[in-house]
Amino acid sequence: MSGISELFFTFAKIGLFTFGGGYAMISVIENECVDKKKWITHDEMMDITVIAESTPGPIAINCATFVGYKMAGFAGAVFATLGVVAPSFAIIYLISIFLDNFLEIALVADAFQGIKAAVGILILNAAVNMMKKMKKTAWTGTVMLCSLACMLLINIFSWNFSSISLMVIAAAASLICFTAQDLRSKESGKK
Repeated sequence: MSGISELFFTFAKIGLFTFGGGYAMISVIENECVDKKKWITHDEMMDITVIAESTPGPIAINCATFVGYKMAGFAGAVFATLGVVAPSFAIIYLISIFLDNFLEIALVADAFQGIKAAVGILILNAAVNMMKKMKKTAWTGTVMLCSLACMLLINIFSWNFSSISLMVIAAAASLICFTAQDLRSKESGKK
């Protein structure tokens, strides 16, 4: 199989068999692109995930576009993106044509209840894998715990606070910290 067709079919398989959106797809993309195919490294997957979460568009599409571009340039990006999108588009299109009350079918509703549980597990798996590979420093642990505490407080007390604002605050704090570290290391290097 050529590089572009392999990209297309790999991401089509990911798009076809992964329910629950981008966060659920992260562990599947990592398994296919890092562990099996060795197209990218674990560090690149972490970087892709962070960038994909920060840019407009679904995470899985952004990841597919990046991996496709890295492997085969513009054509690779196009075919990987089409691969991850085509199965969902086809399924939703067929459902919209043939089934008016698709979710009212008892078997389908029951299946989606099971899928919800599996999606939660896939998202948790992706988070645990990312935490295992994260560089363990006091600063990264502090940012992670503070962000977790803030999100829990926001959810528990139903505060109207955007998660995007929380991400911006965490990014600003990290930028300040790492800039200060760089300045300190440059000053100690001059002495």
